[in-house]
Amino acid sequence: MSDNATLIDLANRVGRSTVAVIDTVTARGGFRGEELATIGQLRDQCIQMIQVVEESQGVESSDES
Repeated sequence: MSDNATLIDLANRVGRSTVAVIDTVTARGGFRGEELATIGQLRDQCIQMIQVVEESQGVESSDES
């Protein structure tokens, strides 16, 4: 695996793990109201990163076909 592929895979896993943690802590009421905007922004950024990775992987897969 190239360095770029390793970085992309790591970014995907970090993004997914971060979203899972945010969702779990939120469901348990672990954030104060004033923290929710920042937490929401972080979650949105992770979702965007996951989408970029998935789109990138889709392009690579179609290039290989």
